[in-house]
Amino acid sequence: MSIIRKIFAVALLSVSAVGSYGQSAIAPYKFDFGAGLGMSGYEGDANSGFPFRHPGFTADVRAGYILDTRWAFRASLSTMGLSGSTTDMTNVLPAGTEHFDFTSQVFDLGLRGEFNFFSYGIGETYKRLRRWSPYLAVGVGVSLASSGGNTAVAPSLPLAFGVKFKLKERLNLMGEFSMTKVFSDHVDGANMADINGIKTDFYKNTDWFARFTIGITYEFGKRCETCHYVN
Repeated sequence: MSIIRKIFAVALLSVSAVGSYGQSAIAPYKFDFGAGLGMSGYEGDANSGFPFRHPGFTADVRAGYILDTRWAFRASLSTMGLSGSTTDMTNVLPAGTEHFDFTSQVFDLGLRGEFNFFSYGIGETYKRLRRWSPYLAVGVGVSLASSGGNTAVAPSLPLAFGVKFKLKERLNLMGEFSMTKVFSDHVDGANMADINGIKTDFYKNTDWFARFTIGITYEFGKRCETCHYVN
């Protein structure tokens, strides 16, 4: 999974370079609202490889402010089921450590910035709008995880890559893959903390969750492009 993280890091660093060459236009609507469904996965003490080895169900509601055809800011509330087992792992646990299995329900509230690689929209050809666009997103959030009767709350850092397509002028379809770092080692329950004998720190030996979602949003709040004022 370190390769995926490096890809995200390089992609996010390239946003500023791409944005400097791109042109943005006024978006016809200010806001959007929608929902998404998909598959969730986990990486942590009980799974250090493919995050969807024990796939779960995830759903979210989302609301955004559309700054222009390139940039948007989005808030989301998501929930997901996570699970894992140390019996699936190839690495050897310290002597005397038993194998663990867990299931966890996670709620995540996040706020992020979203960048479209192309000027996204439907309109006049001179605006050079495209009906589809890849996008990148990064933000901040807070996650609440409940597992085995224990509850943990911690800040989170979501990173996402996706593609969006305009079904109609106001209707958008999105497919997205995201990885979220939770600054806690308790997403998988209190019994899983430090089973490898590595002390947990704010930035080290913490849990991740992954999501692959298909979502739809509806735009509203017509923006006035040319307003005439009478004195």
